[in-house]
Amino acid sequence: MDMLLSYGAQIAAGALVTLELAVAALCLGMLLGVAGASAKLSGVRWLSGATYAITNFLRGIPEFLILLICYFGLSHLLNTQFDGAITVSPFSAGAIALALVFGAYSSEMFRGAFLAVPVGQIEAARAYGMSQFQTLWFVRLPQAWRICLPSLNNMWQNLLKDTSLVSIVGLEDILRKANIAAQFTKQPFVFYAAVGVVYFSFLAVSNPAFAWLERVAGRGYAKRT
Repeated sequence: MDMLLSYGAQIAAGALVTLELAVAALCLGMLLGVAGASAKLSGVRWLSGATYAITNFLRGIPEFLILLICYFGLSHLLNTQFDGAITVSPFSAGAIALALVFGAYSSEMFRGAFLAVPVGQIEAARAYGMSQFQTLWFVRLPQAWRICLPSLNNMWQNLLKDTSLVSIVGLEDILRKANIAAQFTKQPFVFYAAVGVVYFSFLAVSNPAFAWLERVAGRGYAKRT
């Protein structure tokens, strides 16, 4: 326990980086997911087809490989094109990689939620003269948000655990901090168990938060018995 307390500040700093990475990937991934779902439902054949192809490709390859491409491949490409003026940090590469994967999966989630919105409400919005963007923002998205929240909770939990992959490319997250401490003290069980407790704590806090969001989003809807 004394060894764990002596590295407590480092573990806490790593936990903060992990949480920041997860939140950044979540926000960017949801934007990509909504954009992807909108493109799939746009009715423009080439746009819909290209979006399906991209999302299927991203879902068909390992997340670790996407991370390596974003960090090493993108860094090499930018260094070549801009003579090293632009660099990709481990945090940026991790956020982009995780967001791409999250966006690919959530695009199908949002697409299904958009399709679940009653057609009559879409027709009413158009009858009022709303544009496609206004219909999406004021009619479809609020209702789709309520429908997809349970699935979004599951995806958030997977995303939070997937942040551990980014430690491979040098990000000072909680897993990398624990790995350094474990190698120095020769007590891997203590530190890896502590990391497990921290991840579980994150998820334990997330569940009530999503339950609250579901209650807020479900206000005004009749409860099923």
